[in-house]
Amino acid sequence: MLRWASGITRLDHMNEDISKRNGVTPIQEKRRKHRSLWLSHVLRAAEKSVEKIAYVFEVSAKRPRGRSKQRWTNTLSNDLKIVGLHPDQAYKRSKW
Repeated sequence: MLRWASGITRLDHMNEDISKRNGVTPIQEKRRKHRSLWLSHVLRAAEKSVEKIAYVFEVSAKRPRGRSKQRWTNTLSNDLKIVGLHPDQAYKRSKW
C-alpha cells in the first residue's frame, strides 16, 4: 500500500527506504516493544497468577538432540540487551 501511494513499482525493491520515507516503524521494533510491555506485566503480576506461574515454570523433561530452540526468555534477554535495560527495570516503565 505504501509503495502504491508513493508511486514506486515492485521493481525498485526499496521496502526499508519506503517505510522510512513514510514514517512507518519497523515491525521488529514494534514486536520488541510489545514483548517488553508483556514482560513488565508478568513481572508485576501476583505470584499465584497464571502468567507468573507460566513464566517461572521449569520443565524437567530431557530436550531433544540438535540445536536448542529459541525460547521466549532468550528472546526477552536479547531484546533487553538491544535496548540496554536490566529485567529489574521492568517495574519502572519511565526508564524505558
